[in-house]
Amino acid sequence: MEFNTFDLITFIGFIVLVIGVSLWASRKEETAEDYFLAGRGLSWWLIGFSLIASNISSEHFIGMSGKGFTLGLAIASYEWMAAITLIIVALFFLPRFLRSGIYTIPEFLEYRYGRTSRLIMAGYMMVFYVLVTLATVLYSGALAISSIFDIDISIGIWVIGILAGGYTVYGGLKAVVWSDLIQGTTLLLGGAVVMFLGFHEMGIVFGGGDTGSVVANIGNGITNFLEQSKDKLHTVLPADHPELPWVAVFIGGLWIPNLYYWGLNQFITQRTLAAKSLLEGQKGILFAATIKLFIPFIVVFPGIMAFQLYGDEVIAATGTGDGAYPYLLRQVLPVGLLGVMFAALFGAVMSTLDSLLNSAATIFTMDIYRPYFAPDASQSQLVKAGRITTLVLVIVGCLWAPVVGSFDSVFDYIQKFGGLIQPGILGAFLFGILWKKVPSHAVNVAMVINIPIYAVLLLVDEFVFPEGEKLAFLHYMAVAFGCVATYIVIATLVKPLKVPAVMPVKHDYPTAINPVIAIWSALVLAATVGLYVVFR
Repeated sequence: MEFNTFDLITFIGFIVLVIGVSLWASRKEETAEDYFLAGRGLSWWLIGFSLIASNISSEHFIGMSGKGFTLGLAIASYEWMAAITLIIVALFFLPRFLRSGIYTIPEFLEYRYGRTSRLIMAGYMMVFYVLVTLATVLYSGALAISSIFDIDISIGIWVIGILAGGYTVYGGLKAVVWSDLIQGTTLLLGGAVVMFLGFHEMGIVFGGGDTGSVVANIGNGITNFLEQSKDKLHTVLPADHPELPWVAVFIGGLWIPNLYYWGLNQFITQRTLAAKSLLEGQKGILFAATIKLFIPFIVVFPGIMAFQLYGDEVIAATGTGDGAYPYLLRQVLPVGLLGVMFAALFGAVMSTLDSLLNSAATIFTMDIYRPYFAPDASQSQLVKAGRITTLVLVIVGCLWAPVVGSFDSVFDYIQKFGGLIQPGILGAFLFGILWKKVPSHAVNVAMVINIPIYAVLLLVDEFVFPEGEKLAFLHYMAVAFGCVATYIVIATLVKPLKVPAVMPVKHDYPTAINPVIAIWSALVLAATVGLYVVFR
């Protein structure tokens, strides 16, 4: 199916709406708190939608759907285990962060360990955002739009970067969360439509013809999908599986990127730090956890459908499973809806990109620029520094993004390279919160040695083990975390901190868990366990 005039009008109209609303919502940003944390006045529903919209992007609809095409529903563990992780973040991390009144996650490390720890984490996150996360989002988004507009991927990268960077430079976090609200809602609704249209197509292809009603075809399609795809609908894979062994998922390495990503990643946590209260922040996180439970159905299921319906055609057209979702869109969407869905997909790219840019600019401005270069900077100078940083990041990210195309899977690229920094940073926070005697030198060295330890493990796996005996990279994340944790323990026992650091309390939030939060958390946990039982 080709893009027609109505599709093009819909696509352009959606982008104009997103940018217009974002600029209008952020028209009065004057102080650093306004620009970077939306005045600390976000409500729970804005936080929840923004978390999902920032997280769900082209690397999901391209990369995760592509993994559904090749691996199956097991890839859903990244979503369903994230729901449990978000409960931990809401109950354990967020109260401590909001009480201290921090702007950035690295700032928390300065209060606990000192300025050097803050600088190490800030530097790591800046490099990781630009070379891994930002580049992946730009490349996978450009891959999606190039498949429908037939334009060069390099041009698509710059189009996305300029559009998303433009309103982020101007409006800051408030522009980001309002654009996320529109884009996230459209994305979820559009994804649900594609899922049902995929079921409808399976009812026709595997049901013997288009003779029944739409509802009947969808019903038949669901039955046929479950039957045809039963080998791909398992979430618990063998312990020796090379990608997602159950040991890594439930008790091993998957917890490391999950806890880091949802609890310590400025790109995600920035909107929770901007909550108007602890209760609003916790409700926003649990709202996102609830939505997380449904994401595999609108992201992974279509990838599996594309395998059953057009497997050989997808491989012939794109060479990898990463082309599954765009190919499915072209086959099942009727005239008019193609523009809407590609607008939603494009919006997903921009919602993640604007969040990345704003968070990276916040880290550079508040963790590097102000403490080291302009300690007496005015509010307007800080906002200006944030805008210039955002602009520079867009340019660097667009220049680096084509490199991502040299890897087999964009999802693997973004997940695998996280192990270079995530175990060390997670160790610094967990030990710093749970053990008051941990000194700064212990975590500083731990964060530094994490990189060579994990890099060596990946190199050994790549060049030493035969193809059929390679281990899941999540196991290597667990080994790296074990190494840095061991070092922290030994260094602390040898030379413990004599006087524990006193964390600031800028907001006196209650320490008891709100009953609503407790009940909501229990329901999300029960639903997650139920999904694993059904699709075990």
